[in-house]
Amino acid sequence: MRLEKAAIVLACMTIVIGIGSSAGPVRSMLGQLRASGGLAALKPLGDKRSDLLSMIQTKAAQVASPPVDARVDRVWKAIPGYNGLDVDVEATYRDALLLPAGAAIKYVYRQTPPAVSLDDLGAQPIYRGNPAKPMMSLMINVAWGNEYIVPMLNILDEEQVKATFFLDGSWLSKNRELAMEIKKRGHELENHAYTHPNMSTLSRARAAMEIDKTKTLLKSSLGVDNRWFAPPSGDFDQETVEIARELGLKTVLWTVDTVDWRHPSPESVVAKITANAGPGTLVLMHPTSSSSRALRGMIRGIKAKGLVLGTVSQTLSPERVLPGDVE
Repeated sequence: MRLEKAAIVLACMTIVIGIGSSAGPVRSMLGQLRASGGLAALKPLGDKRSDLLSMIQTKAAQVASPPVDARVDRVWKAIPGYNGLDVDVEATYRDALLLPAGAAIKYVYRQTPPAVSLDDLGAQPIYRGNPAKPMMSLMINVAWGNEYIVPMLNILDEEQVKATFFLDGSWLSKNRELAMEIKKRGHELENHAYTHPNMSTLSRARAAMEIDKTKTLLKSSLGVDNRWFAPPSGDFDQETVEIARELGLKTVLWTVDTVDWRHPSPESVVAKITANAGPGTLVLMHPTSSSSRALRGMIRGIKAKGLVLGTVSQTLSPERVLPGDVE
């Protein structure tokens, strides 16, 4: 009888020791990490943990990129900056130790802003995003073409893409409900002047009125805080850019034009945009039959090149496109 009791006690002790041994090293390691304030002071942790740390450090070396300052290019004028990127090795390692066996590592990234931003470049037009950022945008200028807007919105929804619509103010004043639908779908709404004039031909006072009237209307009718101004027909001069800047807006044009107002075939539009798509590309289009029928093909052609589609604000921001964001 005494031997049976001794055997039971011994078995219980073995179970307790086994449970403690599985949790103890992780608790001990985390305790060391908290006490030391970093990875450097950790004691050797065994081959598996050493391999994990080595894997994270290798990824960190591959990812590390310095920030890129915004600059004025001789051809493309204002080029946005791009944040630097590195992996927070300590935070990633700490989190990885708590993951179940076989789970993918979730890397913790840190971004470093550039020393020079778009705001530091003064009154300069913008034609493209930073060429190191694998993102581009669809710019849809709206002054007519109502019948194609909802079909285009439906395609954008189906392809999970957000675009930037530049609204003519006089169009907005007559089509608030349709503009609200664009906003409701999650797209960016911006300024395309009020009466679609050639901005370079206007007096300073008239040019300011054209921009400011639409800016005010965007706020009062849609609750939109306007950031970007797209000159109608791409017509502007330096004074136009300076007026927009005084009103708190940056002047943005395009990198590639669909020229959809000439009614090209959808196939030719898809071919042109796909061929010219690249990091930072801004694509000009309108709610036309050509662009409406080409839209899905354009989107899929762009994504097939490993590019992310975002709004103008997203493409021109210094925010990184993180590893894993590119499809």
